[in-house]
Amino acid sequence: HVQLVESGGGSVQAGGSLRLSCEGSGFTDSNYFMAWFRQAPGKEREGVATVNLIGSTRYPDSVKGRFTISRDNQKNTLYLQMNNLKPEDTAMYYCAAGRYGMALTDYNYNSWGQGTQVTVS
Repeated sequence: HVQLVESGGGSVQAGGSLRLSCEGSGFTDSNYFMAWFRQAPGKEREGVATVNLIGSTRYPDSVKGRFTISRDNQKNTLYLQMNNLKPEDTAMYYCAAGRYGMALTDYNYNSWGQGTQVTVS
């Protein structure tokens, strides 16, 4: 049973940076696709970054060049470095794990953390 715990959220001014972490447990191996999603009030959940076992990544245009996803398989930890943050990045951020492909759609992932809030003013 995979469990994920996010940390690192907070409040920051526009143009600032934050680094989110997601510590996982219960993995039977490292062959999971990992991702970060976000959801703002009144909006659908949006995939913002995904990474596979060997470090290949995908981003939507809305965050490309500003966000960087990475993973440390030995530590079972996923990261999201967010730079040049904008007010529209304000949301609850969730990490997710799954075995069904490197995608930015939430139905590809079956393990989710509780989320960490990011607020950009």
